[in-house]
Amino acid sequence: MIRLMYLRRVWLTLMVTGWCWFTVQGQELFSAMKDTSGFYFVDFKNYPISDHSLAVGVFDSGTGGLTVLDAIVRFDKYQNFSVEPLPDGLPDFSREQFIYLADQANMPYGNYAGTGKTELLVEHIFKDVQFLLSDKYYISNMTGTYRSGKPLVKAIVIACNTATAYGQKKITDYFEQIGFPMKVIGVIDAGSRAALQSFAKDEEGSIGVFATAGTVASGGYESSLKSLMEAQSYTGNIQVFSQGGTGLAEAIDEDINYIDRKADKPRDIYKGPDVDDSLTGIEKQLLKIYNFDFRGQKMLCDADDPEQCSILQINDPVNYLRFHLVNLLEKIRAFPGSKPLKTIILGCTHYPYLILEIEQILNELRNYQENGEFRYRHLMAEKIHLIDPAYNTADELYRYLYETGAINRHGNMLINSEFYISLPNLTNPGVITDDEGRFTYEYKYGRNAGEIQEYVRVVPFANENILMDVKNRLRIQIPYTWQLIEAFHHHVRVTEK
Repeated sequence: MIRLMYLRRVWLTLMVTGWCWFTVQGQELFSAMKDTSGFYFVDFKNYPISDHSLAVGVFDSGTGGLTVLDAIVRFDKYQNFSVEPLPDGLPDFSREQFIYLADQANMPYGNYAGTGKTELLVEHIFKDVQFLLSDKYYISNMTGTYRSGKPLVKAIVIACNTATAYGQKKITDYFEQIGFPMKVIGVIDAGSRAALQSFAKDEEGSIGVFATAGTVASGGYESSLKSLMEAQSYTGNIQVFSQGGTGLAEAIDEDINYIDRKADKPRDIYKGPDVDDSLTGIEKQLLKIYNFDFRGQKMLCDADDPEQCSILQINDPVNYLRFHLVNLLEKIRAFPGSKPLKTIILGCTHYPYLILEIEQILNELRNYQENGEFRYRHLMAEKIHLIDPAYNTADELYRYLYETGAINRHGNMLINSEFYISLPNLTNPGVITDDEGRFTYEYKYGRNAGEIQEYVRVVPFANENILMDVKNRLRIQIPYTWQLIEAFHHHVRVTEK
């Protein structure tokens, strides 16, 4: 009897601590979601979840998640409206409509863990979900009233590894708690499954997890890989090495704290790796291996000779990439009994934009020699598989829609898809922005969870809120999805006239 009472107390304790986020940290947010007069209201009771014509919602902390959406909208694995694995030349989601949200104002999500603000991150993630579930949006970040009419969604894809790691389970648990049957698909399990498919069940080798610092800190991929290996009876020695790509996603999205193409000298607000004695800094003895491109101010140094730099700042996405890939291989090199690297999971949705550069740098490192000896070749498989979780995410989404009978047979992806982005809410007097109109770093990571307010305005994608370099990258690298964005641009322009 005493033992049963003890076990009951333990169970109750676990239940209380497991749900504390919902009952304490999240109570203000959930109250806001129930306030019928507020922006955050979601009418769960009357939500038309069984309407198959609803959209599919996709969100990320920025434009990186568009690589996941691109994999979804181009996905052609099956005969349409079936699960017969035979491509038919017609995208499997051609009749669906998509709602994409880039929470650009609050990105990068990967830095919240390092600043001790994971609860604030989860709050952002829940607000992303709330936006997709509601019909509200703003035309401008300088207007005080919102509009209605945005399509609702029937499933949600978290196209962000960090948001998946910190938010997917909490969102799913909350929906189960309130009895709301909304499917939430994340990219981490999809990426892990794809990575293991490159190994035989008894094979040994290494998997590299190349992700944001926040995703790495969460242990999400390691946990997922371990669970899948156990469930699928993998017996080989598969080692996992993680590298947090601090600054890379931010540089791709032109975050001023990590890159400034107009700069010609080191900057005080720079938050990326620098020359220091820590394990995360640029090591001068590895400069030849990094092989940084110093042309065109792609590296910022306080001396003419890189060897003499007391301050050395990375100012180019590919140079960030070089720094982190070298660090990944150095970790493997330093580990006793390490197995050759066979697979790298691109655990951030921004990284596939640079997949050709990743392949080129890995080839350089494979052939790098010191005193006639290859430094890394024995640590690298002859063919390293680069895993973009997006394809497997698309597959999971399609099978869910098919198996639940939720496929839309009458829509039009090109005409009906919509794209939104968050901007600092300039009507909120507490918001602090820099000269570029973005949240300052100190303000962004100085906020606290529970202070529920509209930090941002979610507005339609428009030319004025997407940087030219970003637009050019999207136009070149994901042309099919760019057509959808352009079609929505045209629709917004016509509607606002």
